[in-house]
Order: sequence, then structure tokens, then C-alpha cells
Amino acid sequence: MEFALSEEQRELASTVRSLLDRRADARVPRYDEALWSTLCEQIGVAALNIPEEHDGFGASLFETALVLEEIGRSLAPSPLLSSLVVSEALLAGADEEARARLLPRIAAGQVAAFVDGDAPVLDGDLASIVVVATDDGLFEVSDPEATWTPSMDQTLRLATVRADLSVATRIGDGPAARQRARQVGAAGCAALATGLAARALDMTVGYSRERVQFGRPIGSFQALKHRMADMLVLAEMSRSASWAAAYAVATHAEDADQLTHVAKSYCTDALARIAGETVQLHGGIAITWEHDAHLVFKRAHALGQLFGSAQEHRAAVTLDGRR
Repeated sequence: MEFALSEEQRELASTVRSLLDRRADARVPRYDEALWSTLCEQIGVAALNIPEEHDGFGASLFETALVLEEIGRSLAPSPLLSSLVVSEALLAGADEEARARLLPRIAAGQVAAFVDGDAPVLDGDLASIVVVATDDGLFEVSDPEATWTPSMDQTLRLATVRADLSVATRIGDGPAARQRARQVGAAGCAALATGLAARALDMTVGYSRERVQFGRPIGSFQALKHRMADMLVLAEMSRSASWAAAYAVATHAEDADQLTHVAKSYCTDALARIAGETVQLHGGIAITWEHDAHLVFKRAHALGQLFGSAQEHRAAVTLDGRR
């Protein structure tokens, strides 16, 4: 992979960023339906990875990861990750009839949720499309019981979903869909973390130029310059790891699993450290509700657990290396 974006990819990221800068509000815990509709109708974010024969754009998961990076940067609540996971799970495990019926709905912007075991389900109480993966198959559930689950970071909405599979519709291969969903979910989390790391760095550098102490901007102190330089290294390394994983997952490369494990563990650990530095370098203002630093801190910890912790992904890398 060449680590550079094409002109079309840069334009996509720029367009999404411009829209989110104008419209996104991270302080609203539920996603903005009007903003989501605009993202889907004007930019087609939910359709990027979906093939053209299913009313998608026929681009790739990598382009969706670029959008997720911008959503992560904005801290906006968004159902894009959950819908991406479901669409890729359907492409991996669903039969053709189910793909033809469900993928156009996702491409049009209907929220979808993927249920895998007993863990809280991302956007489960918002979804109009719910699929469940078990060892016995992949199922579409028409009327699940979904209850919002309170969480530290309310911009990533979780729910408890209960479904009666005896009346559900079997639509394909559960293990194949589950494996793809877990891989895509982890790569998507890495993209969200990468975008938020860049935002946190920008926030900190900007504040260091404005905050004056001892008659000088605090950004002029060498010790703080070194700390922000370390933050920059973490943010840039995160982007490299995230892009490598997203490209490998998009192209079904042989090392996609390994690169995804690396990206999820590195990007979320890096974000946790950057979030901590953001709070410390902003000083007292960062522990107030009026400042966005607490939102960065909460999102960092939430992404650290979503689709597997850094420790679990590092263990998977080690296990793969022993095979």
C-alpha cells in the first residue's frame, strides 16, 4: 500500500470534515438524525462499501474508514460504525436474497445493529435492521427487545438486545459473518481513535498558544513542547496503523487479521495516553463540564473496550505468531 490518499479520497475526507465542523454537536448524547440523513443523502457515507448492485457506491471499506476518522475527530454520535459492521457481515455470511433485501436499506441510511453473544450492542436500540450471529447461523430479527444501556461515553450508544431466534429468519452463515464483523469493528474503532487523537492534539496545541503563564504562552516551555511532540508521534503512528489495517481489511489481505489486531491495540492505547495528556496540559479547565476534554477522555476509554481491549488484541497477535 502507498501511504497517501488519492485526490478523491482527500476530497471525501475534506467534505465530511467541513459538514461535521458546521453541524456536529458532541454534547448531544443521541445522534442527530438530520445530520445522519445529510451524510447519507449528500455524501453517501453508509453506501461507500456496499456494491453497486445493492444500491451502494462500490468504493471500499477504506473510504468508509476515512469517514470514520473524521467522525472520530468531530466526536459526533453516529451509527456509521454499527451499520458498516452489519453490511460487511452480510457481505461475508448472508445469502444473496438477504443481501439484496437488506444492503440497499443500509446504503439508504437505515441504522443497522449486529448482535454477537451477550455483550452490549452498538446502536441496538436505534436500529431498524438487527442481525444476530450464532454458531448455528446468521439471523434477521424483526422485532427484538432493545433497551438502552447507560455508559460512561454516551456518544457511543449501547443497548441490551434480546431476540427470540425461534421466530427469526435464518439468512446465512453465522461464524463467517461474526468473524468479519469482529475484524471490521476493530478496524473501525482504530479509525475513530485516530481521528480523535488528532483532535485532542490540535486542542492541546491551540490551548498552549493561548494560555499565558509567567508572562509567556505555556507552549513556549521546552518541557511542554516535548510532551506535545510525543503526542504528535502517537497520533501519526496511529494513522499509519489504522490506514494499514483498513486497507488490508478492505482488500481481504492475508495479514488483515494481524494488522487489525495491531491497529486496535496501538490506536486505542495511544489515544488513552493522548487523552490523559490533553487533560493535564489544559490544567484545571479540562476537568470542568464546559470543556470538551472530558468528552475526549470518555471516548478514549470507551473505544479501548469496544470490539476487544488492547490486551486481547495483543494476545491475538502473539497467538497468530506462534501458529
